[in-house]
Amino acid sequence: MSLKNRALILLVLIISIPIVMWLVLPKLPSLGQPAEIFSGGTAYPASPVKFERATVGAEPAGLPLITNVQILDFDGDGQNEILACDSGRSIVSLFQKEGPASWQEKVLLTGLAAPAHATAVDIDADGDLDIIVSILGNLMPDDRVIGRVELYERVGDGYKKHVILNDVRRVADVQPGDFDGDGDLDLAVAVFGYNRGSVLWLENRGGLQFRDHELLNAPGTIHVPVADYDGDGDLDIAAIVTQDEEELWGFENLGNGEFKKRRLWFTINLDLGGAGLIHADLDQDGDEDLILPAGDNLEDLDAYPQPYHGCLWFENKGNWEFEPHRISDLGGTYAADTGDIDGDGDLDVVLVSMTNDWYDPKTASIVWLENDGTQNFKTWQIDNDPIHLVTVAVGDLDGDNRDDLVAGGLNLRKPYQRIGRINAWLNLKEDKP
Repeated sequence: MSLKNRALILLVLIISIPIVMWLVLPKLPSLGQPAEIFSGGTAYPASPVKFERATVGAEPAGLPLITNVQILDFDGDGQNEILACDSGRSIVSLFQKEGPASWQEKVLLTGLAAPAHATAVDIDADGDLDIIVSILGNLMPDDRVIGRVELYERVGDGYKKHVILNDVRRVADVQPGDFDGDGDLDLAVAVFGYNRGSVLWLENRGGLQFRDHELLNAPGTIHVPVADYDGDGDLDIAAIVTQDEEELWGFENLGNGEFKKRRLWFTINLDLGGAGLIHADLDQDGDEDLILPAGDNLEDLDAYPQPYHGCLWFENKGNWEFEPHRISDLGGTYAADTGDIDGDGDLDVVLVSMTNDWYDPKTASIVWLENDGTQNFKTWQIDNDPIHLVTVAVGDLDGDNRDDLVAGGLNLRKPYQRIGRINAWLNLKEDKP
């Protein structure tokens, strides 16, 4: 073969191989895992359960940057409130209901450097709720040592600040649990970082002092949900890692502060965009499953929905085996929660989207997945306004024993329309006779 022909063949290969791999690679199964399932669709049938949308608190000037919302009875009065992290204003706020569809905002903490999550827990066992804040330090990609875990001890009507972990990269989540069986609460920590990160657990040494232990060295850890995943009576840790790789990890509690790490799942589609992780017994078989929303592509200059976005349910099969099931194809899925939306006794799933096709006004920003009781799901569209939603919570907001919804918007990308800070959707479903 002549040198000219060889050069021509080499040129063809250089051009064609990347194209072929781009087309084929996402469809290949990961090692030992089922293939990704692709399907399109960004708008869905209108929900048969009707909701009334309400603005929660005042809408400030500028683009809202809400990073987390939760529904909980914060003050113990029997009425649920909304706890929210506002990275744009560097605060954590509590929203208390004061009318049929209105809330009063009470700023609890200020001066927070990009708070990602607030964990309300009685960490010092004195009978009131303290607040542990996961500090990113910078909302945007940053690999500097700017993350912290800040503990705000409830003292009277105020809070006393304690920095219980510093000299780490951006911290995205903190969850409590007694991991060493000594009767006090320790903490699981997701250090997202950027190019470097980790999963830690903080051993409670008493006197609000903590000792850190590394469980995994990997960048991009978002959430560390704590539960007894193997049913042996102690608390384990799960984690979703999404930066260099797209992996699901479990940390089996062996007792006395020792853990065994297990990679539960991974995909070779590094663009999947894992955006969070929650636990729930979705099939109500007595063990805790994992639910993974996937649709984060903020690293792209022009983020748009992908056919592999959506939601994965990891069914707990026992013995640390989790079987993945794709249950949604919502483009740009960024957060999930569970609840009994239609009041039929099983767990449904609520999803929100951050990067869907927002130039189409019909595109869904919040949906719920109706569980038929055998974990077959049908997607119903709740709303298309506001857009850019990154956090969602399910709970009873108005005391009518029906699950309502609350979601927050992180407005970093165009289009700058249908903007919202925090919105609630009140469930109007009539009680069954």
